[in-house]
Amino acid sequence: MADKSDVTLPLSISAGIHIGVIIILALGIDFSHKPEPMQQVSAPAVKAVMVDQQKVANQVEKLKQEKRDAERREQERQAELERKAQEAKQAREREQAQIKKLEQERKQQEIETQKANEAAKLAQVKQQQEKEKAVKAEADRKLKEQERKVAEDAAQKAAEKRKVEEAAAAKAETDRKQKEAEAKAKADKAKADAEAKAKAEAKAKAEAKAKADAKAKADAEAKARAQQEQEMADALAAEQAALSQTMNKQMQSEVGKYQAMIKSTIQRNLVVDESMRGKTCTVSVRLANDGFVISSQTKGGDPNVCRAAKAAILKAGKLPVSPDPAVYNLMKEINLIVEPTF
Repeated sequence: MADKSDVTLPLSISAGIHIGVIIILALGIDFSHKPEPMQQVSAPAVKAVMVDQQKVANQVEKLKQEKRDAERREQERQAELERKAQEAKQAREREQAQIKKLEQERKQQEIETQKANEAAKLAQVKQQQEKEKAVKAEADRKLKEQERKVAEDAAQKAAEKRKVEEAAAAKAETDRKQKEAEAKAKADKAKADAEAKAKAEAKAKAEAKAKADAKAKADAEAKARAQQEQEMADALAAEQAALSQTMNKQMQSEVGKYQAMIKSTIQRNLVVDESMRGKTCTVSVRLANDGFVISSQTKGGDPNVCRAAKAAILKAGKLPVSPDPAVYNLMKEINLIVEPTF
């Protein structure tokens, strides 16, 4: 019985030690010293305890290595997570930077597109202005050419008329001289025939004839001068009338041109709808010398067209007028027929 107790006790102690070590390892308690052998234990029990302690130490070392491996794997896992998180952060930052860059490029492209559109509009307006200027220059050139031709025709007619008058005057002078020569020949013949008559009668007749000749000559010259002066006055009056007619036509042409420009300005500002098709309105407009609309009144027509016409004139504010005071006086108060165009 004593021997059995000696074996059972060390085994119980060894089992208790195993359980204690496992509990310590489970709680994370580390120990590096060996437990001191219990006193009053027999030699077989000590040997069994030493063998169990080696196994326990091996088991402990194995558990420590597994723990270290687990910690290392956890650190590697944490490091990999941090690396992936950093890469994801960098990817987000790159993506945000790319988005910001694309947004800036889009805004820049919108600005450039807007600038290009504005430049195209300005170019179109300038082209239209140049076209209108060219049309006006061509019209002015044709008008001046027409005026020059009219003036040249009038001058040529006046010169031809002067030539006719000069030729008539030369012929009259030739006829006068011929008549004088004939009269002189007749007088000489009469004088020769009357030589027998008394000197007093011959002298009286000669004086009377001389006076008559002088009077006839003076009357003929006066009549020729009067006729020439009248013809020159008629030519000058005709030339003045032609020039006045040309100027009136030019002024009427200017008035018509500016009336057309005023109608065009009103049409550009006229808001129309289908109900106005084929309808008109007569509007009386009073203008300042700078084109400012002093007043506008409707004189009759479709009410919708009249309202739209007055609104268009009010929106324009200023209408085209000629800088020529004479032309302005003809158009400072004008009546226009406004007809919507579609």
